[in-house]
Amino acid sequence: MRFSKAVVKYRIPILILTVLLMIPSVIGMAATRVNYDMLTYLPEDMETVIGQNELLEDFNKGAFTFLIFDDMPKQDVASLKEKVEGVDHVDTVLWYDSIFDLSVPMELLPDSVYSEFNTDHSTMMAVFFDSGTSDGVTMDAVKEIRSICGKQCFVSGMTALVVDLKDLCEQEEPIYVALAVILASVSMLLFLDGWLIPFVFLASIGAMILLNLGTNYFLGEISYITKALSAVLQLAVTMDYSIFLWHSYNEQREKYSDNKEAMAAAIKETLTSVIGSSITTIAGFIALCFMSFTLGRDLGIVMAKGVLLGVLGCVTVLPSLILVLDKPLQKTKHRSIIPQMGKFAKGVIKIFPVFLVIFALLIAPAYYGYNRANDEVYYDMGKCLPEEMNFVIANSKLQNDFDIASTHMVLVDAKLPAKSVKSMISEMEQVDGVKYVLGLESVIGSRVPQEILPDTVKSIVESDRWELLLINSEYPAASDAVNEQITQLNGILKKYDSTGMIIGEAPCLKDMIETTDHDFAVVTAVSIAAIFLIILLVEKSLTLPIILISVIELGIFINLGLPHYLGQSMAFITPICISTIQLGATVDYAILMTTRYKAERIGGSGKKTAVWTALYTSIPSIIVSGMGMFAATFGVAMYSNIEIVSSMCLLMARGSIISMLLVIFILPAMFMLMDKIICKTTLGMTKIKSGKNTMEVFDNE
Repeated sequence: MRFSKAVVKYRIPILILTVLLMIPSVIGMAATRVNYDMLTYLPEDMETVIGQNELLEDFNKGAFTFLIFDDMPKQDVASLKEKVEGVDHVDTVLWYDSIFDLSVPMELLPDSVYSEFNTDHSTMMAVFFDSGTSDGVTMDAVKEIRSICGKQCFVSGMTALVVDLKDLCEQEEPIYVALAVILASVSMLLFLDGWLIPFVFLASIGAMILLNLGTNYFLGEISYITKALSAVLQLAVTMDYSIFLWHSYNEQREKYSDNKEAMAAAIKETLTSVIGSSITTIAGFIALCFMSFTLGRDLGIVMAKGVLLGVLGCVTVLPSLILVLDKPLQKTKHRSIIPQMGKFAKGVIKIFPVFLVIFALLIAPAYYGYNRANDEVYYDMGKCLPEEMNFVIANSKLQNDFDIASTHMVLVDAKLPAKSVKSMISEMEQVDGVKYVLGLESVIGSRVPQEILPDTVKSIVESDRWELLLINSEYPAASDAVNEQITQLNGILKKYDSTGMIIGEAPCLKDMIETTDHDFAVVTAVSIAAIFLIILLVEKSLTLPIILISVIELGIFINLGLPHYLGQSMAFITPICISTIQLGATVDYAILMTTRYKAERIGGSGKKTAVWTALYTSIPSIIVSGMGMFAATFGVAMYSNIEIVSSMCLLMARGSIISMLLVIFILPAMFMLMDKIICKTTLGMTKIKSGKNTMEVFDNE
């Protein structure tokens, strides 16, 4: 109570401090680097990551791209090549004139190599940068190359993807927040009992969101997914806490004549219930930190921090605002559109066996669809972007005009004899889907001796330790075909050079697939175990955690199983995040009803009366909370042109509705079915007996 009274007493200083903290928060938010490259979240000990570092260290080459020039004379291409070479952080540009003078006919090249870089109307050159794929300087270089080369040039590669993704995110993110705020406001205006209170909630939650985004500066950087979703998610998840406080305050005002005393009592009551509620949500987010693919840790830390700040704001900033604005808040109150739920709840309980049958019938198809969820995911981040984006057009041209869907780089020991390298290249070219292996031996062919090549040309593909080969593949990155191809190529490489490495987008994505498959199982297990333990400690019961998690997990199975039945694909990170977010965020609905059910049973109510009371008193809060989360995420899902953001928000919106319906209809039926077992396995309920000694108000209503 001391804390509650302190908040009430120092309400003005709390609001002043909150406003002052917004200044460094805005600065910190603006200064936080955003990472748009998914591949940087792979574990550092993976061969593909090690190989990428070797390439940068030995060859001074990091990012890699192809430039495609349409309908342009070779002299103009050569002129543009010179300009591209002058762009900061461009290390090497490989084209025909890198080896021969333009006066020498291109036909001198081996036919297979000539056709790799030329079609009837276009030519292609390879560009290496001396900086990483998602480094700011590399992105600036790609922008400058696009500016120099004009509309007849198309830039492919991961950096081009990152540039387009960043531009689209920066354009859309303010609209995400605006949509979430507007739709959440509409939801609260409809379902709450005041015209002004939704905006007070948004002011309090908004301050905590800014504080969360500002403190991300101390993490060094955050992913673009975290940046795009964190504000919307924090609003959706922490709105419940504000609703709890407001309802509690209104109840306490009827008991206390002084609104300050009422608020102190409300803070104390809310703090107890919100801590229990928020711990499950935090546990869900912390579970993401157990991913070896560290994007999960990035999102998990930021969202867990956001929930903690949400709780803090709910018991400090929000009470202060409510007390300052108490008179207008009381004057602008209105009736909620949610009617009394007594009759509805009675109807649900009377036909509870129907809902048990529905529960049983849903399990098999929902679980089957959920199990197939990972079969429907995609790992190619290019699929996140709209078709009209520059990167998508460039990749389509690369695939359609040159039949190149992905490019691998091979680092092979520089001491390996040229004869062995040629033999290895010959074997690699026999692998299905390999168009051509481009190395020093293959590019110059047998007609040009290596000895006549200048050292500057040799240094492009050779260092003291490594020789660099490029493999063009007909198979797109992240496909089953390319993964099998990489496995075969790796087998051939290791036969000739056990230290050799295959790197590039497709090999990295192959590692990502294997990593996240393992992560999905780990995160699901950790989140269920953690939340099970929390419910066990909060409810002091062996059976209630099983019942609650079973109901919410069915909601997750339905939500993640629907894309399989609807023929929809999801980004690889979606199932992992949604399974933990939906469990952590919506299990609160179930805990709310369970706590009331327990209290009623311990207080002497019969089974039916306890379940009925718990149901009808909980429904308004569950609807407000569920619809709030739906409103905050659904608008973003409908608006966003970034598929990964759109699909995650759609699943969060749908998941909140599914969980809400299951808690309202299935959970009471489970209580009715298992009441005896619950009483026997729950501390404080073991002496409860069903029968004449209990009060069954329900039957008399």
